Amino acid sequence: MPDNGDGYLLANQAATGGTRLEALSAIFDPSTFRHLDALGITEGWRCWEVGVGGTSIVDWLAKRAGRTGQVLATDIDVSWAAAATRPAGTDTAAIEVLRHDVAAEAPPAGGFDLVHARLVLVHVPEREAALRSMVTALRPGGWLVIEDADPALQPLACLDPSSPEEELANRIRRGFRELMAARGVDLSYGRKLPKLLRAAGLIDVEADASFPVALRACDALETATIYMIRDRLISHEIATAEEIDRHLAAVTSSRLDLAQPPMIAAWGRRDGVTGAIR
Repeated sequence: MPDNGDGYLLANQAATGGTRLEALSAIFDPSTFRHLDALGITEGWRCWEVGVGGTSIVDWLAKRAGRTGQVLATDIDVSWAAAATRPAGTDTAAIEVLRHDVAAEAPPAGGFDLVHARLVLVHVPEREAALRSMVTALRPGGWLVIEDADPALQPLACLDPSSPEEELANRIRRGFRELMAARGVDLSYGRKLPKLLRAAGLIDVEADASFPVALRACDALETATIYMIRDRLISHEIATAEEIDRHLAAVTSSRLDLAQPPMIAAWGRRDGVTGAIR
């Protein structure tokens, strides 16, 4: 049964949206910080965090950019990011939070030393326009870092299913992917990032992947996500209410080694001599 709903399936303002953001942060922040740290972010950098969601990344950037730096945090829903807004302190950059649609609106002016987005483009139907906007916003020599999942590379919730509970978890995860694809999510987008950054004219392009398996935060993410999509799982006959309750009980009791799809990170910089963009 096709899903005829509109908009983002995992809206931040949902009841468990905050819990989901916290779980994503716990799972992926270490990898994100490793990638950003390798770029040598230092005092005075101007940074744009696209699709901010929570506050952990912008807080980290504000500390690295220092009191002479700037951090702009944008999203179409800034309810979770508003807590990060603050004036510059003695050793941290000022954080500005702005409602902005990266796919439909012109990029913020001024040029950035760093533009970063995590789990944004995979959900944006107009992802080509959004990517170009981020590339255009770079100063000559500025870095773009994009992190996006690739569920098609590894679509399972349980990698080695050997029990009815694990088979059920995989069936529910498969249904979740179907719901996402029906809303324009590109389930194989992550693997395309290196070639897309090169095609956009960036140089020094590299990439790697993080593959979370059996982390405690994976259980929290699964629970929050299932609560958000429960009604659609039932209405689309992916799982019954009883099956969902049984799955949540298995997750809560830590009987499942839940995995998440690989998060592929790709980075490249704008030519510092010509500033050329394709």
